[in-house]
Amino acid sequence: MKRDELLDAAERLLADRGASALTLATCAQTAGVSKGGLLYHFNSKETLIRALVERLIADFDQLIGEHPPPGGPSGPSGPNGQPRTYTERYVHATFAALRTGRLRRWAVVTAAAGDPDLLAPLREAMARWHSDELAREPDPAVSEVVRLACEGVWEVATHAPGLYSQQHYDDLEQRLLAMLR
Repeated sequence: MKRDELLDAAERLLADRGASALTLATCAQTAGVSKGGLLYHFNSKETLIRALVERLIADFDQLIGEHPPPGGPSGPSGPNGQPRTYTERYVHATFAALRTGRLRRWAVVTAAAGDPDLLAPLREAMARWHSDELAREPDPAVSEVVRLACEGVWEVATHAPGLYSQQHYDDLEQRLLAMLR
């Protein structure tokens, strides 16, 4: 079994049964492998949680990176309505994560919450996501508010997934982007 499949199993376990259910034995059982097979990749629960947090960070960084950076060859506006600023890319990444079901990955935060050391990489990434290129934004204060609003979207969509329709989220994404222009 591949490492990512084991991480997927741990995420399913966290999402379905909560942090207290995450043990190496239950993770192995959920993945359909022996505990030894799991231990080959992750020698402790902390190592498993660290890997989940690292994957969460890399996944969101990838979503941000899927949009062209500002100031490309065609200047700060970007061609064909592409995002102009980091905050626009951040908004697009947030709603892309929502649309593609990546919210489950945020369940790892629950698993790591009991150990501040395991959350350190996520805290660093969060600080980076909320400060990157902020001074280069047309209105840094508005950009900061929009980034914080995206955090609220994550929170609501994670804890009350049926509260809003996809259309509502699509409209909200457009309104947040409009605030930046």
